[in-house]
Amino acid sequence: MPDAASSTRKYKSTFNTLEREKKFRSPPKDGASVPILNEFVTPHIQSFDALFDDSGLPLGDGDGRGLLSLAVKDIGERVVFDGTGQVGAESGQTGWGNRMSFWIEQVAISKPRVPEKIKHANDVRVYPFEARERLTSYRGRMSVKICWRLDHQGEVERSVIKDCGLVPVMVRSVRCNLRGLSSADLVKRHEEPEEFGGYFIVNGNERLIRYLILPRRQHVIALVRPSWTNRGPSYTPYAVQIRCVRPDQTSVTNTLHYLANGSAMFRFTWRKQEYVIPIMLILKALVGASDKEIFEGVMMQDYENTFLTDRVELLLRSFKMYSLYTGDQCLEYLGDKFRVVLQLPEDWDNLAVGAWLVQKVVLVHLQDARDKFRMLLFMLRKLYSLVSKSCCPDNPDSPQHQEVLLPGILYGMIIKERLEECLNQVRNQITLDVRNQEPSVDFFDARYFNKVLSRINFDIGSRMSNFLATGNLVSPTGLDLQQASGFTIVAEKLNWMRYISHFRSIHRGAFFAELKTTTVRKLLPEAWGFLCPVHTPDGSPCGLLNHLSRTCRIITAPLKVAHVPALLMAHGMTQTFTPSIDGTKNLVVQLDGRVIGWARALVAKQLAVNLRVWKTEGRYEVPLDLEIGWVPVSKGGQYPGLYLFSSRSRMMRPVKYLANQRDDQVGSFEQVYMDIACTPEEVERGVSTHVEHAPTNFLSILANLTPFSDFNQSPRNIYQCQMGKQTMGTPSTALQHRTDNKLYRLQTGQTPVVRPELHNTYGMDSFPNGTNAIVAVISYTGYDMEDAMILNQSAHERGFGYGTVYKSQIVDLKDVKGASRSASAPTLHFGLGHDIRTEAGDKQHSCCKFLDLDGYPFVGTRVAPGDPIAAYIDDTTSRTKFVKYKGDEVAYVDEVRILGSDAADTECQKIQVTIRITRSPVIGDKFSSRHGQKGVCSQKWPAVDMPFTESGMQPDVIINPHAFPSRMTIGMLVESMAGKAGAMHGLAQDATPFKFSEKDTAIDYFGEQLLAAGYNYYGNEPMYSGITGQEFAADIYIGVVYYQRLRHMVLDKFQVRTTGPVDPVTRQPVKGRKRAGGIRFGEMERDALIAHGTSFLLQDRLMNCSDYSTAWVCRTCGSLISLGYDDIRLGEVVIGASGVPQATGPNGEYCRVCRAAAEQEDERQRRALANGTNLPDTHRGDVRVAIPSVNVLGQGAKGGNLDVVAVPYVFRYLCAELAAMGIAVSLEVH
Repeated sequence: MPDAASSTRKYKSTFNTLEREKKFRSPPKDGASVPILNEFVTPHIQSFDALFDDSGLPLGDGDGRGLLSLAVKDIGERVVFDGTGQVGAESGQTGWGNRMSFWIEQVAISKPRVPEKIKHANDVRVYPFEARERLTSYRGRMSVKICWRLDHQGEVERSVIKDCGLVPVMVRSVRCNLRGLSSADLVKRHEEPEEFGGYFIVNGNERLIRYLILPRRQHVIALVRPSWTNRGPSYTPYAVQIRCVRPDQTSVTNTLHYLANGSAMFRFTWRKQEYVIPIMLILKALVGASDKEIFEGVMMQDYENTFLTDRVELLLRSFKMYSLYTGDQCLEYLGDKFRVVLQLPEDWDNLAVGAWLVQKVVLVHLQDARDKFRMLLFMLRKLYSLVSKSCCPDNPDSPQHQEVLLPGILYGMIIKERLEECLNQVRNQITLDVRNQEPSVDFFDARYFNKVLSRINFDIGSRMSNFLATGNLVSPTGLDLQQASGFTIVAEKLNWMRYISHFRSIHRGAFFAELKTTTVRKLLPEAWGFLCPVHTPDGSPCGLLNHLSRTCRIITAPLKVAHVPALLMAHGMTQTFTPSIDGTKNLVVQLDGRVIGWARALVAKQLAVNLRVWKTEGRYEVPLDLEIGWVPVSKGGQYPGLYLFSSRSRMMRPVKYLANQRDDQVGSFEQVYMDIACTPEEVERGVSTHVEHAPTNFLSILANLTPFSDFNQSPRNIYQCQMGKQTMGTPSTALQHRTDNKLYRLQTGQTPVVRPELHNTYGMDSFPNGTNAIVAVISYTGYDMEDAMILNQSAHERGFGYGTVYKSQIVDLKDVKGASRSASAPTLHFGLGHDIRTEAGDKQHSCCKFLDLDGYPFVGTRVAPGDPIAAYIDDTTSRTKFVKYKGDEVAYVDEVRILGSDAADTECQKIQVTIRITRSPVIGDKFSSRHGQKGVCSQKWPAVDMPFTESGMQPDVIINPHAFPSRMTIGMLVESMAGKAGAMHGLAQDATPFKFSEKDTAIDYFGEQLLAAGYNYYGNEPMYSGITGQEFAADIYIGVVYYQRLRHMVLDKFQVRTTGPVDPVTRQPVKGRKRAGGIRFGEMERDALIAHGTSFLLQDRLMNCSDYSTAWVCRTCGSLISLGYDDIRLGEVVIGASGVPQATGPNGEYCRVCRAAAEQEDERQRRALANGTNLPDTHRGDVRVAIPSVNVLGQGAKGGNLDVVAVPYVFRYLCAELAAMGIAVSLEVH
């Protein structure tokens, strides 16, 4: 045998099998096994980290304080008075008394730790796997420092630490114990080596706050909405709107409405109530501007524009009626009007209240009043420009005007609001005590303040847990969001693809799901490169639930941009306070919603180019993530200007800047005015500014994993994105540490022979999702019609598509009937009591096959429906009771977890049992290729009868050729060829889209490989019938395709019922598969049977199998509801009031109506004989219904005159209901 080392070329496999296995056995100790996975959850984790002062994020222009610190600063202080002052003294006219102010100094959230009660723990840190396995929440303790001070001589500031409960913590964030661990360390902590975090664990479930789309912050958008005319008289459809964000990331939306009289109204929301203020009032209140200053500020030397001059004149004239001339007068007026609403300290005068209001709700992103004034003037100019049609309205559905609501920021907003509510409750409680003249009120005694704090519920932890568990937001202010529910989802681990998709999904908002219009769902060209055009579900969420493109980033760190205005001024930008700027020739320059200067169009364009060069080359410290939105001048287009954005929550993506061949980051606002070539060949000299790094970057991660997706019709790629997430794959490599309600697992997962480049980049081979199958395209036997597929029985026996379902059953003795309320002294205990015979032998209790003496099931035991899965002893009866296995198919106990309490000081009252159900493919199970070609298994064909090729190969799967022409999934045909060539040559074929062209075709590339392996160039082969052995007339297309087994299995879907539960009112079968109910046979189905004339089938469905019932009907009056019984078992005769024997049936049944009528008739005749008067005749039925003789089952004997008829029970119910309304139904029996 020759020496291996002497071979000329060392062959390198493209499957990386050994390397992958080595990495799986010993994950890296110094980093992540798949680093890119940590990148795509960065926005989740960094937004949560930003809440804390020690976030580790870059400082930007700030001082590094976390959002919670900024929020606490923004909440400010609350003030109360004890009412002990003398009226007219220095404490005020109303005798306010001593003034106490209190505020929150700081907020702290610790890492998850075991409770302090537990003294014997080796490691006090709690890791996520514990929360998952114990079905609890992964949370850290939150505490706040509350300070208070009396405005009294000699009084010092005092403080107290208040506990706020346990707040859920994001996994792998700065407050998580897994932070910074390598893959090897993660495996030691019972996580997967690929664990990337970004979610919360609540009650054992992994919950995720989904990205939401919001309007872009600090940018004025022009809107035209016809519905605004309904707001009141003189309102028009025109307005401009800006969403302003404070440093702590809470936001306020300001809207400027144009009125028909030429003026404008400023609208804002305060605690879910809308308020409008004339814009002139605010302009004057901000800087005490004169009318001339406002006139010049809006006109900007454009005196030729008569439309504008008329509007400004109307604006100024309409304000004269208020008789307010100075800024202070305007603030006083505002303070007077809003004092009741704002609940500010009583000792503040109206001027202070007005100033606070303007600071708190008007353009809150700007601190300086002059900046606010300039921005409002800009908004007015844009509004008048919109009304005069010189600029067009902006599209709020375009990603150009959108940003992302990040999970951590929403979390911080809710915590801030809860803290603010707690402070308000403290203030209200003290005010109430003072008003009621409680004797305990003493501001000088710290015990009083502590007592008030103890009466207020500070448990923020439970509120946050509830928010994460339900996704519902309980908020008095609404947080400037358009929805109050649907914020969180379960990060389901059905398979790896579904799991990672959750972290890249982005929703338009629950509010838009109810809209009847489809405009919000449209795929806009502006979304290119930010939102994937392929990966969106079909059905009701289509177009609303999108997924971010593979390379799309969300900015989470603040940028350093304080020096940018000075830099631009040095390069030709005019300063803002220059008195005379010509608005016709100059464009505005804004940085994050602040007017920083003006520049002529050519200068502004040059500034934009300069900034781009500087940021790509790293000069002048211009950050790479600065967005340079240059909007050129156009006729009736978007309002022009140079808009710079450096804030968080923006979507950006990497491209290559052609001018200097450097990497550049572009945002969704600036991309609209750029020319970005998809490939280097498409670059046009002098036109294109950028080129894509890769042509597939506009697709999401999942859409990128479809092989040869550029060969397929687009809806098929959309279907594959959905079906890839429903595949029975490998959900997790740490299965024994998971407690999900339902997990699907493919036993025989393989790596695909044909896969895109990114398959390896994202480490997809760690979680295989399907099996390589030999697929032949033949119309064989007719069992493959309508997308059905035939499986080779031999392939099935070798484990093709073999799967397992893991289900979780929890037994909690606290929820069992008869459990005691006391946690310390439970009355139910797991175990077998003395009434169960456990000794081996004939008399041993049957439960001993399944349960151990401690009442828990044996691991590995086989359980059938109704078998015991746990046993417990009831102290009160001293008897053993069993908890049964709930499922409806045979299963195996895979794992039993014994769950104690948090403090580990009580007896076990809860267990969790993981149950394993084997699911080999059966007829009716759903399979799919990776090209949206789904079908069900229609038959498992014996290997003997399967067709075979000349080389003796038999297909694992046979599909029908009719699946291809109308669906145009050419990618699957190419994959079949590529897979066959790859299997022959041992190659992992690259299936990245856009690699082939018209000149260099896929057919030639893979055809040559097939030819080299001795096969037909086009993938066809002669095949022979497995039944007759004759060669088929046509060559058959056969190759290797990666097939996925979907989670839709017939065993979970089939519904069958003979008899079963019925509805107690109508006695018709109930609905629902779980309740053994029936399937509704509705009006349309009834119409179909009538049309076919199948009357017996109709009778069978609608009566015999539904609510068949028998009833007595009276022949005389036709009543169905007047049956009475006389007891004549011993042969008695019933004598009426007149002494005449009454008519009854053979068993004593009679009609109560007719008997009463007969007695009345007797009475009438007696009266007629006595004095010649007549009684009125008896009443007949209102409604008459004919009953055919076929429905009469048995006639009563003489006297009773009643017949037994078969009617639906619902008809009897209807008769009774009509009788209750005073309508009698009469039946005619023929």
